[in-house]
Amino acid sequence: MDVYRLLKLNRLVRSHRIKFLGLYILHVFKMRYLAVNLDPVMACNLRCKMCYFTDKDYVKKLKGVFKKEQLERVAKVIFKRALKLQIGCGTEPTLYKDLPAIVRLGKHYKVPYISLTTNANLLNEEKIIALLDAGLDEFTISLHGVTKETYETFMGKGDYSVFMNVFKTFGKLKKTYNFRVRINYTFNKDNFYELKEFFTHFDKKSFDILQLRPIKRLHNADYTNIDLGAIEDDYEGIITAFKEECKTNDIILMAPRKIGRRAKQKNYASDITEYTFCYVSPQDFWRKDFDWENETYDAYATRTKWSKTLWKNIFISENDLRLENTRLNYEIDLN
Repeated sequence: MDVYRLLKLNRLVRSHRIKFLGLYILHVFKMRYLAVNLDPVMACNLRCKMCYFTDKDYVKKLKGVFKKEQLERVAKVIFKRALKLQIGCGTEPTLYKDLPAIVRLGKHYKVPYISLTTNANLLNEEKIIALLDAGLDEFTISLHGVTKETYETFMGKGDYSVFMNVFKTFGKLKKTYNFRVRINYTFNKDNFYELKEFFTHFDKKSFDILQLRPIKRLHNADYTNIDLGAIEDDYEGIITAFKEECKTNDIILMAPRKIGRRAKQKNYASDITEYTFCYVSPQDFWRKDFDWENETYDAYATRTKWSKTLWKNIFISENDLRLENTRLNYEIDLN
C-alpha cells in the first residue's frame, strides 16, 4: 500500500461530504481507515530545543510505559481497523525494550503500513535489521540541522556522527531490504538556509521521502522564535530548487507551498483528521469515552452510534461541522 498516494488523494478531494461518505462505507463494511499513532513509552533520550521535552513542567506530566499484555490488548482492539501504524508520535519509541515485538503485532493483525518515528540516536545496524525482519515498512527520522554544529545545537544530547552512521547503514541495507526512509526536517529562521547544503551531506540513495516542516510552538520549549517572516521571501525559491533535486532522484517531497503570513490557503487535507487520527499512549487512548481495556472497537462504535455520526456528517455544512483546518497544508510531490 502506498500511503503517500492516499495522502495526496485526500488532499486533492476537497469535498468533506465525499470523504465522510467514504469513511461511512469503510466503517460499515469493517474495513481499515484509522491512522494509529502509538507512543509505547512516555520518554525521550534527547532534549531538542524546539520540542516540549525542554519544558520541565510539561515533561513531569509524561509518565508510563506499556506492558506487553497492554500492547496486546491495544492491538486486539484497534489494529484491525488500522490503515497505518505509526510507532512514535510525540516521544522516542526506541527507548522501549522490545520494539520489534510491536512491529510483529502490527503484522499479525495485517496492518498494511508500519512506520517508526525516531531521532535515530539509539539505532545501530543490529537494531535496524531486527525491525526490518519484524516487518517494518518505513523509518521516519527527525532532523533539526544539516551540519554538525546546528544539529547538535538544536538536538540537545544528539550525536551527529551516530546519526550520520545510521544513514550509511540505511544505504547499505537498502540493497537487500525493501523499506523506505523518510526525513522530517523541522526548520526555523536559524536552520533554514542550511537546506541549500542538504544534498551534499545526505546520500540521495539513503532516503526516499523528505518532509520540510515549519516550526510550531510546543508548550514552553527552549527555542521560542517561531516567526518565519525573515525567510518568507526566500522560501519559495529554495523549495522550487528542492523539487527539482527530489524529482531527479525519485524522492517524494512534502512541503507547504507557502509559510508564515503567506500561508493562507485553506487546508482541505485535515478536515477528517478528528475521525481518522487515533492516538494511543500509556496515558491516552484515542477518545476519552473509549473503555479500551473492557470493550471492543465494534462495541464502542455501536454504543456511540459512530456510523450514524459519519452518515450525518455527509449532509452537514463545513461551518456547522467546525472541521479542523488549522494543520499545515503540505504539497506532496510524487515522482
